[in-house]
Formats: sequence, C-alpha cells, structure tokens
Amino acid sequence: MMRKLTSPLSLSPAVLPLALVLLAVSTWVQAAEHRLLIIGDSLSDAYDMSREAGWAHLLAERLGDDWTVVNAAISGETTAGAAYRTPDLLEAHAPDHVLIILGGNDGLRALSPAQVHRNLAAIIDQSKASGAKVALMQIRLPASLGPVYLRRFEGLYPSLAEHHEVELLPFFLETIFDQPGMIMADGIHPTEAAQPLMLEQVWPSLSEFLRVPQ
Repeated sequence: MMRKLTSPLSLSPAVLPLALVLLAVSTWVQAAEHRLLIIGDSLSDAYDMSREAGWAHLLAERLGDDWTVVNAAISGETTAGAAYRTPDLLEAHAPDHVLIILGGNDGLRALSPAQVHRNLAAIIDQSKASGAKVALMQIRLPASLGPVYLRRFEGLYPSLAEHHEVELLPFFLETIFDQPGMIMADGIHPTEAAQPLMLEQVWPSLSEFLRVPQ
C-alpha cells in the first residue's frame, strides 16, 4: 500500500501552526549549510595514508555539521588538469567557497610560470563566476630549482590574488617542513604526523576566509 505524503497546508487548523514552525526550522537548517570545495593535489589528497588522517578531513571535523567539505584533490594534479576539471566540479557540488591549492607539480616539472598563471586564473575566474568565494594558497618550491625560477613562480600567487581580488592563504608547510618527522622519505609529501599541524598553520587565515570562529 502506497503511503500518501501530507502537506502542512492539508492539516487540520489545530496542527497547522506547529507544522509551519517545523517547516520554517527545516528550511533554516538547510539554508545554514555551507559547502567548501578544495581543488588540490597530493598535499591535500592524504598521500600514502587514509583520507581520514588528512588535514582536509580534520578540517571537516572542526567545521562541524554546518559545513560540507568536498575534497576534490588528486595526487599528481597539475593546474592544467584542475582547470579542465573545475567546471564539472562546480556544477556537481555547487560550493559557496572554493580553496585552490595547486602548482607544486607544475613547479617540480619547471613548467612556465606564465602557463601556471593562466591556468590558475582560469580556475579562479570559473569559481567566481559560479558565485563562490575563492581563496588561493601560496605554494613554495624546493630551493634546488634556483632563485630566478622560484622568484617568478612563487611571485605569481600574490599577483593573482591581488588582480582577481581573492584571499591569499599562507603555505601550510611553511614553518613545519624542516621539523623532524614532518616530511616523508621522498622529501616532498607531508607525513600523517604533519597533517594536524598543517591545519593549525592555515587555520587563522582559513577561518577568516570562511567567516567561522577561530
């Protein structure tokens, strides 16, 4: 036997006021939810560990039920690959906040900073056009790539943030990468022990971007 769904407007007058209150509360709860989309690479993909150990999952736990954190990071991702994926990600998840943490793989391959700039600009523009607030994280590269390349590459992040009027967040390995036990044997990827510290490093700026209490 099929069960009939009841509309509040079809209820008796005695029950109607309570039903309308419950409907209003339900609508408020749905409207209170925010959605953060993280577009990144292995630094956010919990490389070589469970996703539950990664900093993005720890962020989701800290933000609580009012937030949905969509971690769309893929190990090995480049800015070109992310620029190609972004329209589908925006359509599928409809985020109101987008955090872009990309460029490390481009830099390790010594790709043209101008090309990286174009790709990141495309991701920012696509995200802003969807109505989302956007933040870009500064990326740092190993000193072995040389001072000229580092200056050009790392300098594109504040330039992009200023030109596109988006938040620039500090690199979350900035102060911990040289501490014992924070980086894997490959010299690139953060360990499981580093994940909570990565979140703490970026939390003051990220909480301001998301407008949540610190």
